[in-house]
Amino acid sequence: MLPPQQIHYESPKIQPNDILDIKVSALITETALPYNRPVITNTNVSNLELIKLQGYLVSTEGTIVYPVLGKLAVADQSTAQLETELQQLLEKGGHLVQPNVSVRLLNAKVTVLGEVKNPGTYSFTEQQISLPQALGYAGDLTINGERNNIMLIREENGERTVTNIDLTETDWFNSPYYYIKPNDFIVVNPNGPKVKSAGFIGNTGTLISVASLILTSLVLITK
Repeated sequence: MLPPQQIHYESPKIQPNDILDIKVSALITETALPYNRPVITNTNVSNLELIKLQGYLVSTEGTIVYPVLGKLAVADQSTAQLETELQQLLEKGGHLVQPNVSVRLLNAKVTVLGEVKNPGTYSFTEQQISLPQALGYAGDLTINGERNNIMLIREENGERTVTNIDLTETDWFNSPYYYIKPNDFIVVNPNGPKVKSAGFIGNTGTLISVASLILTSLVLITK
């Protein structure tokens, strides 16, 4: 039995193309109205999609246009940091007295591909989900999935990293890859028997072709 381990939560950073839900309240409700977008009702749109339409889309420059305050740089901040910044801007700028600000990410998603039962892109509304949870959304690995070679592709701060995770070990529990970040890609590679049964490896020629394909993929990923 493994000894108890401390869990370290790390809020994901806001990125371009994120959609933010920002709500502001104050002691006098009416004074906060100019700082909130009007509520749009449409019975033909699902609740989540309707909320997204009313959210703030982060531009490719990492900014949003906020009522009264204008253009704000929000990229590379956590939602908690943005809440604090907006509270200070509203209070110190003389806009509101003791405002409360709530910021949530509306379009967090993870893509799971390869040897899983239901590959695809999955949205989540929790602040954080773990790698096992993300695999659970996709129905878990199939019997042909290679559990000791899970590829996780992450784009953060303008850089792309590719990491291989061995689910049969425990060292990744305290790594930066235990918790999924929005827009992560998870690829479950096929195991040896699956590759052979698919006819990918039958002779030296096909082996060289597969190696060449893998090398080309890695070059494209790391560009």
